[in-house]
Amino acid sequence: MKIIRHLPVTKIRSLCRGSALLGGLTRSFVTILLGLCLTASSASAQVTSERLVNAAAESQQWLMYSGAYDGSRFTPLDQINRTNVQRLSLQWVFQTGVRGRHETTPLVIDGVMYLTTPQNHAYAVDVRTGRPLWHYERNLPKTMSLCCGPQNRGLAALGDRVFMGTLDAHVVSLDAKTGRVRWDVEAAGADQGYSFTGAPLVVKDKVIVGVAGGEYGVRGFLDAYEAESGKRAWRFYTIPGDGEPGNDTWKGDSWKRGGAPTWVTGSYDPGLNLLYWGTGNPGPQMYGANRLGDNLYSDSLVALDPDTGTLKWHFQFTPHDVHDWDSTHTPILFDDTIAGQPRKLVAVANRNGFFYVLDRVTGAFLLARPYTQVTWAKEIDANGRPVLVPNTDPTAEGNRVCPSGTGGTNWHSPSYSPRTHLVYFFSYERCDTFMSDEKLEPPYRAGRLFIGSAFFPLPEERQESAVRAIDPKTGTVRWVFKEYADAWAGVFSTAGGLVFSGDGQGNFIALDADTGRDLWHIQLGAAIHTAAVSYSVDGRQYIAIAAGDALFAFALPKEP
Repeated sequence: MKIIRHLPVTKIRSLCRGSALLGGLTRSFVTILLGLCLTASSASAQVTSERLVNAAAESQQWLMYSGAYDGSRFTPLDQINRTNVQRLSLQWVFQTGVRGRHETTPLVIDGVMYLTTPQNHAYAVDVRTGRPLWHYERNLPKTMSLCCGPQNRGLAALGDRVFMGTLDAHVVSLDAKTGRVRWDVEAAGADQGYSFTGAPLVVKDKVIVGVAGGEYGVRGFLDAYEAESGKRAWRFYTIPGDGEPGNDTWKGDSWKRGGAPTWVTGSYDPGLNLLYWGTGNPGPQMYGANRLGDNLYSDSLVALDPDTGTLKWHFQFTPHDVHDWDSTHTPILFDDTIAGQPRKLVAVANRNGFFYVLDRVTGAFLLARPYTQVTWAKEIDANGRPVLVPNTDPTAEGNRVCPSGTGGTNWHSPSYSPRTHLVYFFSYERCDTFMSDEKLEPPYRAGRLFIGSAFFPLPEERQESAVRAIDPKTGTVRWVFKEYADAWAGVFSTAGGLVFSGDGQGNFIALDADTGRDLWHIQLGAAIHTAAVSYSVDGRQYIAIAAGDALFAFALPKEP
């Protein structure tokens, strides 16, 4: 690995302590130095588990992937709102120079922003100016088994450290002040198809990371590591082994290479002490004859004890999935009244085209409603199982099924606003032709694609991308905003009555959270593949978003 530093914090502090001797320096240098002193002072603050539990109350920060443990990706900041968003202007740009899709969600902690890029670069920058403070670059193997590119979605923080999962299936602890490696642990063999692309989640004293590799015949798992030492505390396998409950939902030894990865960050309820995490597709994706059964716990939401990794309950969205509809979406935790009774709830807009609400204490199924065109299931029954439409499985000739192989939605972050009581998420309208044949299923070889199938749109098929707002109490779609171009971006909502999103042509958009009306948009010149965050410093609210190989920060103009 390589560390590139730009005026280390320790050097800045030594200059700050000698500030009384700065009388002979120019005014501009003193101004710059004072700003650096503020950043250096802020960088010394510790991220505690108590701060993480109360992250929603620290609206000036962005302390974790979703902003808070509930997965809401909502900010209580309202300085930027529906009445003034048209005045939003660019404040600074940080250019990483790293090629590839930037899917990062930056952290903002006490004056410093931490972000990642493809190929496992990590940066710390000044939140006021975008000025780089340090840069970590990982030395990766020349060949890795990556289905979908060398992306990374972000970091987690605790104490004076930040944590990253890497493409070569390691977990790394970095010093938050310098970027130096504190510990580096190999979780699994990258040559076997394992990798980490999602942001970790810190719960108490543990760093929890979910694995990718469902296209390579891996056996999915979720890991927890002790933040101080890097020692693995527990591992939860998403596919039960021999003799374990649920193993009988797999034919023969197909469970050994059955997929069910955990590649998107989950959520946590501190009051219930339950960790909620989505799991991915079974493997091979679209050839199911060799894995007959429901294939637990693929395409599921699992609730775990974060102290031990013990499974408390599970809910499977798509039993025996043969359409590649991962259920790895970040779950949204919220409280509301259902049928006159206050309930603790969890909502998931699923890749299979249905929007679900469950009781998050017990996992009991409460409702499911389609939000896009669905042709594979007639409905979801009272027990939460899909009522299948005949003849919609992949065949050698091909079957046209909706939604497409990319799903009605995908991994991109949803949002929930406690102000509107609506869930917002990015979605698709498209169908695909799904093909599968025994001849297409290759023999399993570690580190090689294990798919045995294909899906593709017909030439006349059109994909429409949209932001949808759903009432989670009823599953009713309240509004739909059709994007200006094909899109792969998440959403983010604010107390100012706004929902931010973006598209593949670089349009960064602010919508009215109540109506979906476009209130403001700007062209950033490169595709947006992530969701925005918000923070405040010096009394100003900022909105930050990655596009292309850069991080853009917006705010209202300073008052004269």
